[in-house]
Amino acid sequence: MNCLVTGGSGFIGTVLVDSLVREGHDVRIYDVRPSAAFEDLALQADVRNLDRLTESMRNVDVVFNLAAEHRDDVRPTSLYHEVNVGGARNLVQAAETCGVERIVFTSTVAVYGLDCGEADETTPTGPFNEYGRSKLQAEHVLQEWAARDSARTLAIVRPTVVFGENNRGNVFTLIDQIRRGRFVMVGDGSNRKSMCYVGNLVPFLCRSLVVDGTSISNYVDKPDLTAGELVAIIRAELNIAGPRLRLPYWIGMAGGTVLDGLAIATRRRFPISRVRVKKFCASTQVSMWEPPSDFVPPFTLAQGIHRMIQSLG
Repeated sequence: MNCLVTGGSGFIGTVLVDSLVREGHDVRIYDVRPSAAFEDLALQADVRNLDRLTESMRNVDVVFNLAAEHRDDVRPTSLYHEVNVGGARNLVQAAETCGVERIVFTSTVAVYGLDCGEADETTPTGPFNEYGRSKLQAEHVLQEWAARDSARTLAIVRPTVVFGENNRGNVFTLIDQIRRGRFVMVGDGSNRKSMCYVGNLVPFLCRSLVVDGTSISNYVDKPDLTAGELVAIIRAELNIAGPRLRLPYWIGMAGGTVLDGLAIATRRRFPISRVRVKKFCASTQVSMWEPPSDFVPPFTLAQGIHRMIQSLG
């Protein structure tokens, strides 16, 4: 197939492009950032540029839409809407112009919000931040596109926290803080965290190449770990003993608020913020209402964590 991967220079996108190329597909990358791994396949452009997006989509069979503003500290917050929702609108307009009938969209479990139980695809949505709200709006844009023509195929995949080699997100931050001796547990560590390893998510995304119709699927690797269990696994991999000091939640939130103020004043990014403390201490569990019987994840969570830590040297 001829595949276009928007956001293909990023963490998940790079692993996806590598997998598609290995499977023999013709792949192009469309990303505002250059691709370190696939420079010859990449067009550096913004999803907010409709003309360039349309030109890149000619003779394409499937679009994997991973382009997004997703960090916790994006400023101004209007960028979430401009890129995530505006980009989705441009994507469907370009798809209609070019006759593309298959889109795979990586959304997020952030559309459910925090502390809403073990959410599955039937759980009402209720995002708590601008990122989650913008991704949910983008889903609606794509669903409207799919509904206009029964020949169109749309797979919306909502991954939970994704980690893996070359990732610099929240799991990397946790590993780095533990390795540097800077981590202090906030809360009692009993809250459960749903996670997924990129080496499992990408094969699940590729599965959408042969599934027709419109679908919404969570993606999570089970069983869920508590925050305490996750920290213990990382400490064991790093052979680092853990201190017994724990901070109450309210102190962690106060510290995050102070660092948020410093970040604004100094225009620096800090590994700790109010949002990250809130997310770390929340129970963020999701499940798949009806897991596909034809898909078996290649790795366990512990294997994924091991592979990520080994890649850090």
